[in-house]
This record gives sequence, structure tokens and C-alpha cells, in this order.
Amino acid sequence: MIQFLPLGGAGEIGANCYYLNFDGMGIILDCGMHPQKVGFESLPDFNLLNNLTADYVLVSHAHQDHLNALPFLIKKHPQLKIITTPQTRAVAELTLHNAISILKRRIGDENFEVYSRDEVDLLIKSIDYKAYNEKFILKSLDSGTQVEIEFFNAGHIIGSAGILLKHRNKKIFFTGDINLSDQTLLPGADLPKEKIDILITETTYGGTDSSSLHNWLKETDRFTSSINTVLNRGGSVLIPVFALGKLQEMLALVWKGMKNKKITSVDIYTGGIGKKINRVYDYNRFVVKRNEQELVLHDIPYKDLNREENLQKLFKLPSIVLASSGMMVESTKSFELTKTWLRKRDFAIFTVGYMDPSTPGYLIANAKKGDKIQLTNRERKIEVRCEIKNFRFSAHSNREELLSIVNDLQPEKIILVHGDNEAIDWMGASILKHWRDKKVYAAKIGRQLLFD
Repeated sequence: MIQFLPLGGAGEIGANCYYLNFDGMGIILDCGMHPQKVGFESLPDFNLLNNLTADYVLVSHAHQDHLNALPFLIKKHPQLKIITTPQTRAVAELTLHNAISILKRRIGDENFEVYSRDEVDLLIKSIDYKAYNEKFILKSLDSGTQVEIEFFNAGHIIGSAGILLKHRNKKIFFTGDINLSDQTLLPGADLPKEKIDILITETTYGGTDSSSLHNWLKETDRFTSSINTVLNRGGSVLIPVFALGKLQEMLALVWKGMKNKKITSVDIYTGGIGKKINRVYDYNRFVVKRNEQELVLHDIPYKDLNREENLQKLFKLPSIVLASSGMMVESTKSFELTKTWLRKRDFAIFTVGYMDPSTPGYLIANAKKGDKIQLTNRERKIEVRCEIKNFRFSAHSNREELLSIVNDLQPEKIILVHGDNEAIDWMGASILKHWRDKKVYAAKIGRQLLFD
């Protein structure tokens, strides 16, 4: 008997965490925080694990909505053994420490205990790691159950993995966040070469018409042309990016464009934890599949945004600024710079990814010149004078690609996670339209599914 129980990440994009039980052995897939919630509301519902056996945690990748709740889980269940890819472990060492500072700024709940740096150090040291396509066995000391595991390159960010689990005659594949298409640095995902019984798939772009999601090369041409227009009129471009994944891809894209004389050469500014993550990308460029293997991010002559004492000089000469956070969340560098950028006619803000509707980034991405917008309840309204342009450099598969995964793996049962209601509804309806013999389940937090 196989039990599936979502603790988070069902009907939403955030706090991703899923429990599987194989004949008495418990395996948790991912353990993230919800980026738009605070305190206990941001965590998966760990109370659902009460009276359940839990032996292992497999983490698909190091984005906060898949990783950052791990210290809270380990506090409650210190017996859990954690396994990731080597690259995810390396990034986790950086991002989990950074998360402490962010949590302390955001949380006002005295009962919400923030873990210490020493505890994070101990947790990271306890993480075991396995390379892509290295098969390994998980064993339960209590039940004697064994499950074979294999990580597959998911094409999303460095170290991201789809996870294949085999128990007796059953095969389950968890996509994690998956991208079948090439980015600037990372090639598209790999899939198992065998039929799967149960597919647990993300649905992020299930509700998005793919005609609005240009492929990476086509979007690069549009981006290059647009950025030159701004630079040539004397303006600067602000590009809000996530420090993990999007920064590395966009930095490589911009530098490659300058080297090939397709983007006007100007100063590039970036900084923060993304600089440390760049080294993880560099160190692993010959270890895992990688486009542009000779491109070393650390060697790109960018200036440290966080060390510039006088940011006003950014506004005197044309420049390109890659600043986190990607959704321009309050108290971040991109949020602060945005307030200046919006007031300058020759400048531009280029968004390059998904914006949650609850964030300032969504408000800005949907604004146009002449609008007066209020970024937060504490901010005054600002008239939009700069140019705002939206680009989609997606690190997720579009909905047709998600359907192609179903076609390739031919699962009998499909569980839909990591998407809003519209995305899940479209995916479910489309799967049943194409394959009437398949069973589709929309995951719901706290509702268990049982499979023979």
C-alpha cells in the first residue's frame, strides 16, 4: 500500500511538502516555506505527520518554497535523514543561512522560534547527497521496507532534480519544478526511460496560454533589442531577479550579448548572496550538464551593488542592474531601487519571470506610464514615468510540455501539485481529454490518497 499526503503545495505555489508511505516507511518530498506568508502560516502543516512514520526527506532543489522549512521539520523530527543532489546541498549551505536574516526581519510572532546559525550548520552537515542517475536504496529499520531512488536533472536551477521512487513493482516519479527547454546556462530536463505508475507533477504554467510564453531564444532577441533602445537613449535598466537561478541565467545572457556585440557595453551591477551562488554554478559547470561551459560567472566584470556608497552615479551613466528580489518584495534591493527608477523617464524596468499577484512586482509589471501606483500601504503613490516591459524567461515547462511528460511516461495515475486552481483545472481536463483511461487527482492539503 502506498499513501500520499500533501502537507503543503497543493492548490498553491509555496510551502511544497508531500508525504509518501511505502508499507510503513515514510518519505517526505520537499519542505518549503510559502514566500508570501509569515510565521506559522508560511510552513507546511507538520501536524499532519503526527502518528505517522517519517524516515527520510528528499529535496528536489534549493528554492525557498521547496527547502526553507527544513530546519523547522528537523526540529520536530530529528531522526529524519536528508538527501539531495550535491549542488542542492551546496546552495542550501548559502541560502538557509541567508533565510535566517530574512525571517528575523519579517516575523513579529514571539512564539515563532527562528532557528540559530549553529543549528543550520549542523543540519547542513547532516545532508547526504547523490549524483544524478546514481541509484541508491533507502531502508526502513522498523518495517524492513526498501525503496530505490534515482535523481534526474530537472533543468530548473542548478542541482534541481526529478525524483524516481521504486518499490516492489510500483514506480513513482515526482517532477519537482521541471523545465524541458534550454535556458542560457542550463539544458532542459531528463526523464526516466520507462513507464511510470504514478506521476506527481507540478502545474505552474498549466493555466497560462503558451502563446504568451516565448521560447528562450526568441525572448532573448526581444530582450536584446529592448535593452539597447533604453541604453542608447541614456537610460539604465533595472532587472529584478531571484538570487538563485534567474540571476545566473540573466547575467550570463547579458554578458554573452555584450561579448557578441549584440548588447551595448555598459556597467553591470549586481550583488548579495547571488554572487556566492555564482560560484556554485561555476564549480559545477563540468560536473553536470551545462550550456556555455567556458563561461565563468565569477569572471564577468560586474560591480557590487551592495558596496556602492553612492548609488546616484548609477543614474548618471547608462547601466544594467540585476537586483533581488525577483518580485520586488518590500525591504529588498530591487524594491528600493524601483522607487527611484519609476520617476525617471529614460529608464526602464524589465521583469523577466513570474510575479505573484500579492507582490509589488505584480503591480509594477501591470502598470503603464502615467499610472500612479502605491507599492505598499506604507508607501506614497508614485507616478510611473519610466518604461516597463515584461519578458518571460521561464524556468518551468509550459503546459504543452507538461502534457508531453504524461505522454512520455504513460502513468496510470497523475497527481497535480504546485499550481493555482486554474492551472490544475486546465491540466486535469486536458489529461482526461487526451487519455480517458488515466486517473487524475488534484492534491489537497490534508487529504490522503491510497494506492495498491
